[in-house]
Amino acid sequence: MALEVKPRPSLDSQHFHVVVIGGGINGVAIARECARAGKRTLLVEQSDFASGVTSRSTRIIHGGLRYLEHGEIGLVRESVRERERLLRERSHLVQPIQFLFLLNEQSRRSAMKVRAGLWLYQRIAHKPARHMGEMELKRIERVLDSGHQWSLFNYEDAQCEFPERLVAEWLTEAVEAGAVVRNHCEVLAVDIAHGRARGVLLRDRNTGKDERVDAAWILNCTGPWVDRICQRSSVRTAKPLVGGMRGSHIVMSRFSGAPNAALYTEAADGRPVFVLPWNEQVLVGTTEVADTGDPGRTAPSNEEIEYLLRMVSQLFPKAKLSIHDIKYAFAGVRPLPYTAGAKPSAVTRRHFLHDHSDEGAVKMISVIGGKLTTAASLARECARKIGIQVAEPKLIAVGPGSALDPLLDQEVLEIARAGSVSEETARGMMEWHGQRAIDIARMALVSAELRAPICPHSSHIVAEVVEAYRREWAVSLGDVLLRRVPVALGACWSESCSREAALRIGAVLGWNDLALGANLEAFEMERTAFLKRPAQHTSVLEAAAD
Repeated sequence: MALEVKPRPSLDSQHFHVVVIGGGINGVAIARECARAGKRTLLVEQSDFASGVTSRSTRIIHGGLRYLEHGEIGLVRESVRERERLLRERSHLVQPIQFLFLLNEQSRRSAMKVRAGLWLYQRIAHKPARHMGEMELKRIERVLDSGHQWSLFNYEDAQCEFPERLVAEWLTEAVEAGAVVRNHCEVLAVDIAHGRARGVLLRDRNTGKDERVDAAWILNCTGPWVDRICQRSSVRTAKPLVGGMRGSHIVMSRFSGAPNAALYTEAADGRPVFVLPWNEQVLVGTTEVADTGDPGRTAPSNEEIEYLLRMVSQLFPKAKLSIHDIKYAFAGVRPLPYTAGAKPSAVTRRHFLHDHSDEGAVKMISVIGGKLTTAASLARECARKIGIQVAEPKLIAVGPGSALDPLLDQEVLEIARAGSVSEETARGMMEWHGQRAIDIARMALVSAELRAPICPHSSHIVAEVVEAYRREWAVSLGDVLLRRVPVALGACWSESCSREAALRIGAVLGWNDLALGANLEAFEMERTAFLKRPAQHTSVLEAAAD
């Protein structure tokens, strides 16, 4: 079968009630909220949806334990509430994970302070503590550095391994509610006339065509690009709105003694660092480095990679970790509120809605800050700010083994039968696509090519790729393999996997040799720009393993 990709209809001279600039998790959540309220909504993203900060995060849906240190009780309450909603509503993507807070005799925080903080955290959550098994605790104690005296504190939070998939689902719901969405579509400037935002000037990066649309409201949700949109539009703020802070991560192969729980500890400089099981690998992060460069080109420095590797090596000296255990590193720029002279850890993680009325741009609002956990509540707040009545959704507790659990064996068996695929493939589809998995399975039944694995090491199949192009607004191979069906983030992936995947996908989509080569080349360029291979000759890194 050949997939016909239709050209996107022109937007030129169209009128929208709301134009949302920026297709990260916050922008998509806001567009969904506005569209559901019946407002004609346009969402535009210069690259691909979720390709910026969203895909470069630590992938935790947390209640904000560390915010208690700074007295931000309101933010903790909001985060805990939104975490519980996501656990209920997106249980295939957001799942509980056990955390261990590790302290040793050199830690800056006292055991008493941590114990009090965890008690308060659980009280705010109105949720009884679930304790980790004694065997797992003993196992972790055995592999930690025996030169320290460790105190281990158990608590529960949540993880979204693939926030890119959460964005894809919210995007689909936004379009079903009437939103118009465009990725690879850059906003050249907000059109401001007579002191009011009137619309936006757009450039379709696929065709190079420029268009202009009218709008009653402009919402600048571009994260670390917020100030650039203002500058392009001649909106002059008294000071920068965002103070960009780079956070880098390393992804490692699973090593001997790697924990099944998530670890939260302090590095030598007192910074909080996470060591997380993720995607059959180990994710370690993050750093905090001021970054005023192009957020789209940010990359982890050798010093940051050294810092993270040294930290995890000191935790697990028996594993003899080295630079060779790092699969790749990545970085993103957090759009924290600009705070001159403040320590990064002290800058609030709350979000703010900045109204540009006093700066000659009535009906334009910039969103500052925000995080994965609170994207939906930010969206409701933003909708109210522009006059849309939005009620707070009710929170209904769902117990273990409920009908909303997507991993029930019966559901997996139904998907396997519907698509004539293995139970492993059916389970993988359910984990990434939820209730839409059954429709993808039925499509896969059409041909063996659709049921073929994307690469020889993956249980995910080509039918999922077709779904991404057909219904999830994927334009490029990178849109698919890094975000909609993110198999290229897996432990196995290599250049040979990229070639094999392109061949299998191209055969189904009807690519000729020229299209196949162009798609593969563009994908490899994007992947290597995003997922950095660390330099193999850094002596300090090698020393960490000694």
